Parts: sequence; structure tokens; C-alpha cells
Amino acid sequence: MAGGHDPRGDYHPPLWDSSLTLGMTCSAKMHPGQFPAISPVLAGFFSMRFRNRREAGLALAGMLSHHAGRNDLLVMALPRGGVPVAFEIARALHAPLDVFLVRKLGVPGHEELAMGAIAAGDVRVLNEDVVRSYGIPQRVIDTVAERESKELRRREELYRNGSAPDVHGRTIIIVDDGLATGSTMRAAVTALRLQNPAAIIVAVPTGAAQTCREFEKIAEEVVCAMTPSNFQAVGLWYVDFDQTTDEEVRDLLEESLLYRSRPAGSR
Repeated sequence: MAGGHDPRGDYHPPLWDSSLTLGMTCSAKMHPGQFPAISPVLAGFFSMRFRNRREAGLALAGMLSHHAGRNDLLVMALPRGGVPVAFEIARALHAPLDVFLVRKLGVPGHEELAMGAIAAGDVRVLNEDVVRSYGIPQRVIDTVAERESKELRRREELYRNGSAPDVHGRTIIIVDDGLATGSTMRAAVTALRLQNPAAIIVAVPTGAAQTCREFEKIAEEVVCAMTPSNFQAVGLWYVDFDQTTDEEVRDLLEESLLYRSRPAGSR
């Protein structure tokens, strides 16, 4: 691939970075650690940082193209950062887009470090290694969880004009902008599993290789487009990692709905 495509319409050369490894996909039917070769057309995406979340979504959409056209498919984003990524996936696969609400539980004073996460249905997942290493008492976990529960309810009211979609018996692609400790995504998968979907596919543009492999145990398919050996943090693998706003989330959800309502020939 000779250059990168900016969703805003400008064409730019890719930002090559030799420290990255090729993207990997895995399904539960494969042996642990076994990943198929990727398309040469997509290979150019995996030696660079993404310009923004929407370009990352374009790369993931190519890796998920074998799911296009499925009637049972639903793409669900973890807001807010996962929504621009998932928007491009849903559009490419002609699938509906929705959000799955989950909140990270950050370590007080080190909020970017996840000690766990909460999701709809009173699901709470803790990163026991972080909790133990930092000596975090239960009362602190409960205080942070209560605060994040309020934010989760606020977003539920803000992003949806109705009830959450029925996921029973459907194939769900659950999307975020990256995987570090994986606590947030793990809470989402745990909560989704309680609703009996046919299959759960975890899809992220970048992540720590070990974290991506851990999801093989709880998801039917895992797609991590880039697994840098020196991962450190999700934001390092984007040029533009500005925070996604509530307004952008609502606009993208509305645009996705309008796109799917158009006749196929006019898309």
C-alpha cells in the first residue's frame, strides 16, 4: 500500500514505524497463538501509526471483511473512543452500529491505569494484579465504581433514544480504539455473554500482544490490527488521539443510521 487514506478526504503518505508487528486475527477454532496470514493489500496499515481512529477503523474493516453481508451481524462500540473506529467497520460491512456502555475503573491518582471496569447489568471486572500491586482497598474500589456508574447512566440517556438492541443469537463485533490491560473490554465481553449472543468478536486497531491473546479464551474471534512489542499505551499508536466528544458519538450514531436507511445504490 503506497499511502494512507484520511477519512476527511486528504491523501497522505503513511507514517512507517519498524517497531510494529503485523496484525493478528484468531478464532477459537485455531490453536492458541496461531494466526493466519493477512492480505497483502492490508499489510501497509500494519507498519505505521494510525492517523486517527477512523483510519484505524478502515484497517480493521478489511480484516473483518469475511463477515460482510451477514444478517445477524451487529457492531457495538465502547464509547467514546471506540465509536469512530466502529463507525467505519459498520459502514464497510453494511451492519448496524450501536454502543455498549462500559466504564473503566481507574486507579486514584493514576486514572489511566485500569484496576477494573463496570458494564451494564451490574457487571464488575477487576484486574487483581493491579489491585494487589497498588494495595487498593475495597472501599476505594466501591467509591470509584459508584462514580463511574453515574457516568454510565448519563451516557445511556445521552446516546440512546430507545432501548438497547437485542443481542440474543446475533454475531457481535465489539470494538474499542485499543487494548492495554483489557479490563474495559473484558467487562464488556462478560456482560454481553450474559445476553446469549451467537458469537462475540473482539476487534481493536492496536493492543498489547499478551492482552490480545488473553481474549482468545473468552471470545470466538479476536482481531488486533497492530501488536507493537513496545506497546506501552494506546495513544502512542495514533497521530491524532484527541478525546472523542459526546457530540461526535451522537453524530456518528445518527450518520450510521441514516446511511443504512439509504437504498444500496446510493450509499
